[in-house]
Amino acid sequence: MPVRLPRPALMLAGAPLLVLVSVAGAITVGPSDLSIADVYGVVADRAGLGSTDLTLLQQSIVWDLRLPRTLLAGICGAGLAICGVILQSLLRNPLADPFVLGISSGASTGAVSIVVLGIGSGAIGLSTGAFAGALASFGLVLLLASLAGGTTDRLVLAGIAATQLFSALTSFIVFTAADAEQTRGVLFWLLGSLSSASWTDVLVCAVVVLGGLVCCIAGAGWLDAFAFGNDAAASLGVDVVRIRAVLLVLTALMTAVIVATSGAIGFVGLVLPHLARALVGVGHRLLLPATALLGAIFLIWVDTAARTMIDPEELPVGVATALVGVPAFALVLMRARR
Repeated sequence: MPVRLPRPALMLAGAPLLVLVSVAGAITVGPSDLSIADVYGVVADRAGLGSTDLTLLQQSIVWDLRLPRTLLAGICGAGLAICGVILQSLLRNPLADPFVLGISSGASTGAVSIVVLGIGSGAIGLSTGAFAGALASFGLVLLLASLAGGTTDRLVLAGIAATQLFSALTSFIVFTAADAEQTRGVLFWLLGSLSSASWTDVLVCAVVVLGGLVCCIAGAGWLDAFAFGNDAAASLGVDVVRIRAVLLVLTALMTAVIVATSGAIGFVGLVLPHLARALVGVGHRLLLPATALLGAIFLIWVDTAARTMIDPEELPVGVATALVGVPAFALVLMRARR
């Protein structure tokens, strides 16, 4: 008799193909007249596996602008969704997302400080400042949580305190800045933007997110145990304090790198884990890759809509994710009630 794979496994097996189709399809969307065959031709030409008849300008649009941006959107979406799964499991809070620990607010403060103080400019300056601010914020959260007892509820409260503190610092710096043009650029970045995506950003984010996903899948059993509470995890032989600390640091690292390259993008880590659970169940060995793939597909198409829906202007991708995420989360809440 033929072997029949379970439905979740079949869905997970087909999802990578859907991601590839999404990447190729999203690149063709825009004012330039491009097809999926054109995209394949450019990639094959750069890889030395073929040639393309496109003009140099069209090749540059594909290779230097749309392809790195689309790939970065997919990687950031996957990373934020993975972080959401980890936090919701560790904190046993269905509303937890990558920004509950104040990392996003810290990154925003770091980026704004770099721009206003003039220490660097452009995407590199913003990324450097955002990364430093994110690490500072997470360090403060760990310090406050440890002083308050180190429990998960204290960690959430410490994250809320850090979020408010760094948000206030960001607002103070922005409102006292003298350069209106710099202030406008920073505010746009704070709302989430992938417009400055580069191949360096793609490489850095891909290494961090892929490494984080591999580590989390290897520790899927730990996450399954944490879903039943710290006492249950400890009874199953899990070193609760050490494993939780490692997973939280890993989450902070992934979130910091993503925020440093794309700004603050919300609702991805909040909504996508719930959708993935509805499709493949609660076991983290399947849930983690499924959530990552859904997050990638989601942010690819949301970013594509954000850069084209009000052409020639561009909508910050964080605004677009909120516009899509709020109704989606409302549906999740109604489904949970039933």
